[in-house]
Amino acid sequence: MGRINFCAAPLFLLLLSTSSLVVMVVESAIGVNWGTISSDRLAPSIVVNLLKENNITKVKLFDVDPQALSALRGTDIEVMVGIENQMLSILSTSPDVADSWITQNVSTYMTKGGVNIRYIAVGNEPFLTSFEGKLQTLVVPSLLNLQKALEKANLANLIKLVVPCNADAYESTVPSEGAFRPELTQIMTDLASFLNSTGSPFLVNIYPFLSLYQNSDFPQDFAFFNGTTHPLTDGPNVYSNAFDGNLDTLAAALDKVGYGQLPIVVGEIGWPTDGAPNANLNAASAFNQGLINHILSNKGTPMRPGVPPMDVYLFGLLDENAKSVLPGNFERHWGIFSFDGQAKYPLKLGLDSGPLKNATDVQHLPSSWCVVNPSKDISLMSKQFEFACSTVADCTALEDGGSCSGIGGKGNISYAFNGYYQQQKQDPRSCDFDGFGMITNVDPSVGDCRFPVGISVKSTFSPIKIEDKSSGSPSRGNNLGFRIRLDYFASWVVLLWVSLFL
Repeated sequence: MGRINFCAAPLFLLLLSTSSLVVMVVESAIGVNWGTISSDRLAPSIVVNLLKENNITKVKLFDVDPQALSALRGTDIEVMVGIENQMLSILSTSPDVADSWITQNVSTYMTKGGVNIRYIAVGNEPFLTSFEGKLQTLVVPSLLNLQKALEKANLANLIKLVVPCNADAYESTVPSEGAFRPELTQIMTDLASFLNSTGSPFLVNIYPFLSLYQNSDFPQDFAFFNGTTHPLTDGPNVYSNAFDGNLDTLAAALDKVGYGQLPIVVGEIGWPTDGAPNANLNAASAFNQGLINHILSNKGTPMRPGVPPMDVYLFGLLDENAKSVLPGNFERHWGIFSFDGQAKYPLKLGLDSGPLKNATDVQHLPSSWCVVNPSKDISLMSKQFEFACSTVADCTALEDGGSCSGIGGKGNISYAFNGYYQQQKQDPRSCDFDGFGMITNVDPSVGDCRFPVGISVKSTFSPIKIEDKSSGSPSRGNNLGFRIRLDYFASWVVLLWVSLFL
C-alpha cells in the first residue's frame, strides 16, 4: 500500500545471505502526528481530506480513535496507532488481553477496504526518567504478548510493533560515545533484539526546540539546518545541526548493544509557532522546511552517510488548544496547520511539491468577536479574566514571547473574553462577563496577534478528551505525563494578571 511519492529518498539496506548480496531500496517519507486534544476539534472526515489534499500518506495517532480510523477507511494512508502507557501493566502479564486488544482495535479495521494500519506504538516514551523506572520493565513483555497476538491474527507480516522513545534514553558528550542510560542497557538490548527479529525500526522522538528552550547557552543556529558558527567536532565527524548529532548518538548507543544498523524512524519532531521566545512562524517554517529538505536530500548523518531515517513524522498536524501547558505555553502551538486546518506558513512536504493546501469545507462562525467594553474599568476585571482563561479560552499567546504578549492590559482581557466567546459558539450570553464584555464586528487583531473566530458545529466532531493527570513526561503527544490541570492554569492566570497591572 502506498508510500509517499513526492518525498522519496532511497534508503539502501544490505542483507547478507550465504549465496548473494541483496539490496533493498526503501523510501523515506514525511508523515504527521494527528493529535486531538482540542476543544474545537475538526471533524475527522475534514482532517482526512486535508491529508489527502496535501499528499500526506503516513499518519500517527496516539491511541485507537474509532472516529479517526473510520474516516481513514478506504484510503491508502499508512496508519500508526498507539497504546497508552496505562495499558502496559496488563498487556505485559496477560496474553489473553493482548489477543483481545488486537482483535478489537486492529483486526476489526484490517478488512478489505479498511484501514491501512502498519505500526502499533506500544506505550509513549515509557523509558523517561520522570517515570522513575515504573514502566520500563513492562515494555518487552508487552511486545512479546502483542507479537504473538498479531501472529494468531495473521497480521505479523503487515503490522510492526514499535516503542516511541524520548531522546533522554541515551546520553553522551559527543555522538560517537552515545550510550543508553546504564539502567536501560539490558532492556534496550532486549528491545533492539526484538525489533531486529520482527523487522521493526527503532522509534525516537527528537526536539531541538526543547534543547534551545531549556538551555540559554544552546547555540540557536545549531538547532536549524542552515549551518552554524558553533559546529560540534567528534573525531573526523563535524556536526552542523543538533538533529544529526542526536541521531548519531542514538546510532552509537544501538551499536554498543549490538544493533548499530537497526533502521530508525523519527516519531515526533517539529517546532512550535507561539507561546515562547523562539516559537514563531518564521522559526517553525525554517526548521521544518530545513528538516524536510535535509531528510529528502538522502545525505544521512556523519555516522550513517546516505542513510536518512526511514520515516519522519512531523509534530504536529493541527494546533491543540486544550493541551496542558505544564511543559510550556508552546505546547498548544505545534501544528503546521491552525486548529481550523489553515496553513500557518509556507511549507513544502516534498522536493517537488507545492505549498500546503488549506482544509476545505470548514464552516467558520460569523465575523464576530467579544472584547472589553471601553467604558469599563479594566482594573475590576481580574475575576472575569481568570474565569475565561481557566475554563476553555487558550491564553497562551499572551505569555512572554507569545504573539499577543505586547497588546496591553485591555488587549489581554479582550483576547481572553474572545477565546471564551468563540468556544461557546458565539452565544451572546457568553460575552457578558458581568457587563464588562461587548460584541463587535470589527476585527480586534493587532499585527501578528490574531483574535480567532471559531468553527461551526457542522465542522467539529466531539467534545474535548480530558486527559489523565498522572505525573510523567514532557511528551508532545497524548502521554500520561502532562494532562489538563485547571488548578495549575488558574495560578498561571493570576500570575499573568499581576504582571499586567502591577
